[in-house]
Amino acid sequence: MSPASRSALADVAGLLACPECGLGFEPQDRVLRCGTGHSFDIARQGYVSLLTGASTKMTGDTAAMLDARAAFQSGGHFAPIAAAVAAAVGSTSGTVLEIGAGTGYYLAGVLDAAPDANGIALDVAKSAARRGARAHPRAASVLADAWRGLPIRDGALSRVLSVFAPRNPGEAARVLAADGSFVIATPTERHLAELIGPLGMVTVDPDKDRRLGEAMSGHFDALDRAVVEYSMKLGRADVAHVVGMGPSGHHADVSDDPRIAAMPETVEVTASVLVSTYRPQPSWAGRQGLRTRS
Repeated sequence: MSPASRSALADVAGLLACPECGLGFEPQDRVLRCGTGHSFDIARQGYVSLLTGASTKMTGDTAAMLDARAAFQSGGHFAPIAAAVAAAVGSTSGTVLEIGAGTGYYLAGVLDAAPDANGIALDVAKSAARRGARAHPRAASVLADAWRGLPIRDGALSRVLSVFAPRNPGEAARVLAADGSFVIATPTERHLAELIGPLGMVTVDPDKDRRLGEAMSGHFDALDRAVVEYSMKLGRADVAHVVGMGPSGHHADVSDDPRIAAMPETVEVTASVLVSTYRPQPSWAGRQGLRTRS
C-alpha cells in the first residue's frame, strides 16, 4: 500500500460510517476501527472494503471493462466531459464522493481543480476499488454497495458525483451538507449514436432524463443543466475500447469484432452528455441513515 493511499484514507476516516453500527472510524496502521471496536482491514492495494453480510447482487464493471475505460480515457476523448463535471462541482475545500467511480478519472479531475478538497472513490467492484486507490493522491478508495446504503456519516460531504453510473438519491441527500451539491452526468440519445446501430451497442433510454427528474424529486432541487456535445475522431482501437468499457462490455467480446475491423481507419463519433447539478432540499422528510445490522 502506498503512503498516499494510507494518507487519503486517514484524511476521510472520520467521515466514513461503520456499516455495522454507523460510528465513524479512526485509522490504526492498516485498519480502520470504529468506537464500538468493529475493524476493517485496509487491503494491500490501498482500499478498504466496507461490504458486510450477504454477497451483493451488484456486479459492477469487470477488470476488462475497466482496462478498456482507462485506455479510452487516457486518450483524452472524454476530457471535455471531465472538465464540465469539474466546473459543475466548482471550488470546494470539503470532501467529494464519486459513486460508481470506476477508474476514478472524473474524481481525479475534480480534485485537480480543487486543491484543498479530499475525495472518496466508491465502487462495488474490487477491480475498481484497486484503481480508485491510485487514481489521485487525495482520493481514498472504498469498496461498498451504494444501494445498501452509503457508508458515510450524515451531512459529511460537500459534493457527490455520479458519472455514467447508477445513483441512490436518498442516500446522496443524507450524506451531503445543506449547502452541498449532487453532480450527475448522463448520456443523451445522441451519445455514440454513430456506433450504436452498426455495433449493436446498448441504446440510451429516450425517457432517461424524465426518469432522472422523478428519481431526484423529493430529495433535491435542480440548480443547473448543461449539455456537453462534440465530435470525436476515433481509431479502431478507440472504438473497441468505447464499446468494451460500457454496458455492452458485459455482453460481448470486442477484441476481434469483424464489424470494427471493417470500419474506416478513423470515424467521427458524437459525445453528448447532460451534466445536471442538484442541491439537497432543506427538509428530507423520512430520511434514514445507513442501515446497520442488529
